[in-house]
Amino acid sequence: MMVELAFSDTGSDEPGGGPPLIILPGLFGSKRNWSAIARELGRHRRVITADLRNHGESPWTDRHDYPGLAADVARLIEAHTAGRASVLGHSMGGKAAMMLALTRPELVERLVVVDIAPVSSTGTPIDYVQAMRALPLASYSRRSEVADALAEAIPDRGVRNFLSLNAVDGPGGLEWRLNLAALERDFPLILGFPEIEAGRTFPGPALFLSGGRSPYVRPEHRPVIERLFPAAMFETIPDAGHWVHADAPAAFVAAVTAFL
Repeated sequence: MMVELAFSDTGSDEPGGGPPLIILPGLFGSKRNWSAIARELGRHRRVITADLRNHGESPWTDRHDYPGLAADVARLIEAHTAGRASVLGHSMGGKAAMMLALTRPELVERLVVVDIAPVSSTGTPIDYVQAMRALPLASYSRRSEVADALAEAIPDRGVRNFLSLNAVDGPGGLEWRLNLAALERDFPLILGFPEIEAGRTFPGPALFLSGGRSPYVRPEHRPVIERLFPAAMFETIPDAGHWVHADAPAAFVAAVTAFL
C-alpha cells in the first residue's frame, strides 16, 4: 500500500535550474533535519524534502520495505512534479532512492546516494529501536530528559540527541513520531536490500557520496554498485562520518551542486 508522504518544498525552480530535487532522509531522520541543506541546495532549484513512511509527519503503515518506500516516492514525484526529478537519499533513504531508480528509472533524472550501498548493512543496531520502545516516554517533558534516559542503552550522546528529536508533544505527553513497532519488525529488511533481477540497471548519472570516516561503503561494494549503476561516480568527503551532510555541510553541498 502506497502512502502520501509529507514534504517541505523550497518553491519553484529558477530558469535553467534543472529538474526538482527530492531529498530522502535516513532511518530515524526527518525532513526537519535537512532544512538547512535544502535551503542551500534550493538556491538554484526546487527542493522537496520528504518524510518517509513511519517517520516524521508521514502516515504509518504496517510494512516497511524498500519496494514500498520506492513506490511512495514515485507517487510523490508523479503528483507534485512534472513527472521527473533528481533524487538524493541518505542511508535508508539512499536505499529507497536506489530502489526507485532501479524500478522506475523514467522518474529519476539524476541519483545521489549518500553513504550507503545496495547491500546488507551493519552499523545501526536494533538495540536503538528496542531502547526507544522500552522508554516510558510520556513520563518525560523535555527531549534532553529523553536523551539522558537512553544513556544506558545508547552511550553515544550525539546519537541519543538525534533520536530524541523524534519525541514530540502529544495529547498525553511526549510521544514518538516513529512507528517503532513496524521498524522493529522489519529491521532485517531495512538493513538489507532486495534482490535485483539480472539485467536490471539504472543507466542515468549516479553519484555515490561517502564519508571518509564511515564504514558503510567499502571497496568490495564497488562491483555491485557498478553492475546496478553503470554510470556511477564515487566521491569521498574525508573528514565526514556516516552523517556526511551534518559533519561537512559545505563540502557536501558543493559536491551535490557540482554533480547536479
